[in-house]
Amino acid sequence: MFIERPPQIFRRLFPGVLFRKESDENPGVVYLTFDDGPIPEVTPWVLDTLDRFGVKATFFMVGQNIERNPLLFEEVKRRGHKVANHSLHHIRGFNIKADDYLKDVDACEKYTQSGIYRPPHGILTPSQRKALQEKYELVMFDLVTRDYSKRVSAKDVFKNIRRYARNGSIIVFHDSLKSFEKLKTALPDSLSFLLSEGFRFALL
Repeated sequence: MFIERPPQIFRRLFPGVLFRKESDENPGVVYLTFDDGPIPEVTPWVLDTLDRFGVKATFFMVGQNIERNPLLFEEVKRRGHKVANHSLHHIRGFNIKADDYLKDVDACEKYTQSGIYRPPHGILTPSQRKALQEKYELVMFDLVTRDYSKRVSAKDVFKNIRRYARNGSIIVFHDSLKSFEKLKTALPDSLSFLLSEGFRFALL
């Protein structure tokens, strides 16, 4: 549970950062997100699956992957999804000066033009956070599916959705090769479950 639903003690380390978007006026809404794409081996399948369920998502994209796959980047937008910033080089927050970190994020923002940033691995130093918050809305997560982990099966990913999804959850899947085999069953199973439970999907 410590990873799948980050505890309050972790969330307090990042003041002003969005982990959950709960609303009493608009209950039953979740925010589906995908990190790390776009890549030709996975993204088209993800898009087709989302289309099949009539669901829109927010894609936190790596700038280098956008540079390599510009047509796929445009296709994600064409299908009505939102693109957001996940840095140019998928950088880790440790051992990088805040100014250099911000430059890498700014380089990705030239493509996404979203004003929204999610740090890779959920890692930021206080100085990086403060510098970023002057220019971006920072978004973390309320539910981490752990589809990236070798220790987690597709069934476990689906179990995480069933156990931890709640009003306002920002849910993280990964648009990546390391997650693809699990996504093939876990993503459609998760979408079917969430819709059957009455959840609605919104963009960040």
